[in-house]
Amino acid sequence: MSQSENNVAHYAIIGFGKIGQALAKAFARKGIEVAVATTRDPESFASAAATIGPEIIPTTLMEAVKADIIFLAVRFEAHPDVAKALPNWQGKTIVDVTNAYGISPKQLGGQPSGRVVAQAFTDGKVVKGFNHLGAAILAQDPAVQGGRRVVFLASDDDDAATQVSALADNLGFAAIKLGGLSEGGLLVQAHGNTWGQLIFKDLVKF
Repeated sequence: MSQSENNVAHYAIIGFGKIGQALAKAFARKGIEVAVATTRDPESFASAAATIGPEIIPTTLMEAVKADIIFLAVRFEAHPDVAKALPNWQGKTIVDVTNAYGISPKQLGGQPSGRVVAQAFTDGKVVKGFNHLGAAILAQDPAVQGGRRVVFLASDDDDAATQVSALADNLGFAAIKLGGLSEGGLLVQAHGNTWGQLIFKDLVKF
């Protein structure tokens, strides 16, 4: 079997900074394979991926976007570049892990950042999620004192939110759905120099 048939089927993480690596650790912890890609050559981060675990498959951006569920773990400003990788994202679920901190509300056109991202990924289903925790906390085992660390999800597509919620559960987190991108998304978004009310709230569900 070729790598593309074998590995790049279900999950991918685009971006391999602190947040991307924290997400990769969550997959490795549960023995779930995930493709990781950046705009760089996969060789440039292969050793960092190997350090996390054999489940972390370094690949190219074009290979990673073949996945069904794609975690967008790049700087907010870089999301349009990733969106250009495919002319159409139909059938794909994009988990928007970006934070638009430092981006003015005017630059966002007065919209929640998740909706701006959704517009860039034509016909894709966007779920805002996994973005409210700092990398150091996200990288930790989500099993905490008999409970599970909470991740918030917001989406205008119920099916996509349910799909990502199931994945979050598989990764050991407790997913809480907050509703649509304009309602729930505002609670977990950053813009300008303000953070949504639920950002950095490290909650555990028992």
